[in-house]
Amino acid sequence: MRKIIKSDAEWRRELTPEQYAVCRQKGTERAFTGQYWDHHEAGVYRCVACGEPLFSSDTKFDSGTGWPSFSQPVDPAAVATEEDASVFMRRTEVICASCGAHLGHVFPDGPKPTGERYCMNSVGLAFTPKSGE
Repeated sequence: MRKIIKSDAEWRRELTPEQYAVCRQKGTERAFTGQYWDHHEAGVYRCVACGEPLFSSDTKFDSGTGWPSFSQPVDPAAVATEEDASVFMRRTEVICASCGAHLGHVFPDGPKPTGERYCMNSVGLAFTPKSGE
């Protein structure tokens, strides 16, 4: 996995204010507001900051939470996880393994066979349709 390291100023120039707030400052978009929470087209969801493929539409499911949810990444090495105790609860943060962008959180209440729910922020993702891969 290639590692991308940029200065804060570079990230601010390359990302929109909302993308910067979520991806670099670990923010969260409001539920049911992101462009991909109810998106059903076939393709790949990539990191908006670096373009690495993260999730396939084949593993996307409706979790009812208002955020795009996936049962697994396209490659386990594409994402990294860290312990997050920022809002008076313990959660597992999901970050892009390539550039360190905050993507969302993973929970142990997803569908079989993985039992995982990768609950991602739409603003941290860029979609590539299957025909455009």
